[in-house]
Amino acid sequence: MGTVYVFFADGFEEMEAFAAVDILRRAEVKVSMISVTPDEIVKGVHGVSVLCDQNIVNADFYDAEMLVLPGGLPGAQTLNDCEDLQRLLKKQVENDKTVAAICAAPMVLGNLGLLKGRRATCYPGFDKYLEGAEYTGAMVEKDGNLITGKGPGAAIEFALALVEHLCGKEKVKDLKNAMCLTR
Repeated sequence: MGTVYVFFADGFEEMEAFAAVDILRRAEVKVSMISVTPDEIVKGVHGVSVLCDQNIVNADFYDAEMLVLPGGLPGAQTLNDCEDLQRLLKKQVENDKTVAAICAAPMVLGNLGLLKGRRATCYPGFDKYLEGAEYTGAMVEKDGNLITGKGPGAAIEFALALVEHLCGKEKVKDLKNAMCLTR
């Protein structure tokens, strides 16, 4: 299996980003945190700073298994405006590889036309940016190689959907037990 790349910009939603990184790593998936800003230190919308593994211009995505975009503002808008990320997302979808976005970040996919004819969800009010998508309002929506999530309250479910896509239902069951998510 290749690497999952999670993209960070100042103003990212900490819960969404960290839940994805943490739960994927618990599943023993290789994850790399990538800054799309000139500095590898990125500050979240609630003031939590993180040192990313690499900057987008210095990273080589040859082994990209999945690209993940956390939401938050202005983070999602910065992701939307990053031309290097736009090219990478288009290539990923063209190569039938997985792309995932949560909260406001599905707008990036919508603005690139990557959601046309697909089911998708996002933070309420951002559905207007999901060009050509069937907006479902679900907590998590999976349509082929595209996975979208609604918002911070869906962060764990979204992260588990990423694990299921990569590792299967049994791994999700094991993680839920280990994380006390079962009754």
